[in-house]
This record gives sequence, structure tokens and C-alpha cells, in this order.
Amino acid sequence: MTIKDCFNLGYIAKLHGFKGEVSLFLDVTDPSNYKELKTVYIEVALNQLVPFSIQNLKLMNNGFAVVQFNGIDSDIKAKEILRKNVFLPLKSLPELGEKEFYDHEIIGFHALDLTEGDIGIVQQVIDLAANPLIQIDWNGKEVLIPIFEGLVQRVDRDAKQLYLNVPSGLLDLYK
Repeated sequence: MTIKDCFNLGYIAKLHGFKGEVSLFLDVTDPSNYKELKTVYIEVALNQLVPFSIQNLKLMNNGFAVVQFNGIDSDIKAKEILRKNVFLPLKSLPELGEKEFYDHEIIGFHALDLTEGDIGIVQQVIDLAANPLIQIDWNGKEVLIPIFEGLVQRVDRDAKQLYLNVPSGLLDLYK
């Protein structure tokens, strides 16, 4: 399994007790989608993924899960995976509708506004708790568009285009 075939699920944040359990931060919209995980891939070295099977996983209310991996039964062993990124295969993601997207998949897409037309290339999705943003490079200028209900009109995965209905006047701030 290679990183290009995966998406980042989160990272091992800290130890949880002394028997090898760890706190896994789930950097996803809905952590409950991952309550039945059986295996994850941990980046033990740069671009080197190793499968780890899960013995026990308990979701917490704060975006974390307490995880016990098979074969990791002490805090000494658990320290070896501390602060490591955790991945899952892209094929494990459920398909989305034409107005939905995964943050990682739209990077590099052309953003097209219904009024302005092509407004640039999506650089990243900034996942702020109060209000997530789409960061776009519009002719060398950084444009930040808040994500709200009704913004995304269509996601064309084949053409790598994201059709948006940007609020009137917002793009004028960047001209």
C-alpha cells in the first residue's frame, strides 16, 4: 500500500494508559463512520506504510478514539507509533453525491463560479471548526471562500472542476 493510494485518517496523538492503548485523532467530518475499523496503515517512516490490526477501538466525543492495536501491549511499544500519521485506502471511502466532496480530492480542481467563471485552482480545504474554507489560487492571489450550504453546485470529478455559487461581492474583495 502506498500513500498515493490512501487518505490521511488522522494521527496517533498520545498514549492512553500504560497497556499500549493510544489516542487516535480522527481528522474527518464524521468519526462515527470509522467505529468498525479493523486495520489501518501507519506511516512508520517517511512514505512507508505498515498495516496495524485493531484489537479494540472506542470512539470518544471529541474526535478522538482510544485504540488498542494487536501486538502493542505496553507504553514502550506504543511510543514507537506516537505522532505518526494514520491512513486508509481511498477505495474504502463511500461514494459521494454530485454536490459533495472529500477535502483531499478537490485539491488541484478548477474552481468555477456561476457568475465569474474560472476563479482559479483549489489549493486546500482549511478545516476550521467555526467555518471551513476553500483556499483558491486566483492568478497568484489567495482567495478564501467559506463553505456553507448551497456553495457547491456540482463536483465534476472527471473534468476536475468544482462549480460554486460564491456569495455576491465576495470575489470583488480579491480583485
